Amino acid sequence: MYHKFERLLAERGVTAYRVSIETGISTATLSNWKNGHYTPKIEKLLVLAKYFDVPLEYFLRERSEADEKN
Repeated sequence: MYHKFERLLAERGVTAYRVSIETGISTATLSNWKNGHYTPKIEKLLVLAKYFDVPLEYFLRERSEADEKN
């Protein structure tokens, strides 16, 4: 799922640090997500979806597809 976040960063021309500052989601949380240490909670995905003005499903689709494969 982090690749979707990275795609949004590139499309919008913002850094993960800026997103962290503007959303209150710590850079450590974003790093843990990037490194696969944990899957983000729905609440954090909702904050990111609102920040990037995308539907929550943008992030959830992949999660659902991955769950179906397991």
